Amino acid sequence: MYPNDGFRELGRQECLRLLATVPVGRVVFTRQALPAVLPVNFRVDEDGAVLLRTCAASELARAVDGAVVAFEADTVDADTHSGWSVVVTGRAALVTDQAELTRLERTGLRSWAPSPQQVFVRIEPDLVTGRELAGGHTIYGLHVPA
Repeated sequence: MYPNDGFRELGRQECLRLLATVPVGRVVFTRQALPAVLPVNFRVDEDGAVLLRTCAASELARAVDGAVVAFEADTVDADTHSGWSVVVTGRAALVTDQAELTRLERTGLRSWAPSPQQVFVRIEPDLVTGRELAGGHTIYGLHVPA
């Protein structure tokens, strides 16, 4: 059921399933005490963590290691006025364990921005929230197609 605002809250598992269907999201972190947002390609790991790969010398790698970040991905259909958005909030860390690095190498995740030395960033999914908007409008609690 869609409440009066037209959005349906998504459960954790549904959020993680939807995240796995898109290749690009946005990582939100702190840059010089201000919020910063960067688009990144990513994967959802088998345990639900969000995995990024970036240049080892990048500002992103330095800024997020050990920090709490948000990660958002979505899909929108402007013609049908529908879509969904998922936000994962949790601690990010550079992956340093050699066995884990070997496993992650096999996933095929590569940064779309080539660099000589790349690192994996893991965002633990402490808080996972999502919303879906169905096409059309909601009037007095009733869904009215567009």
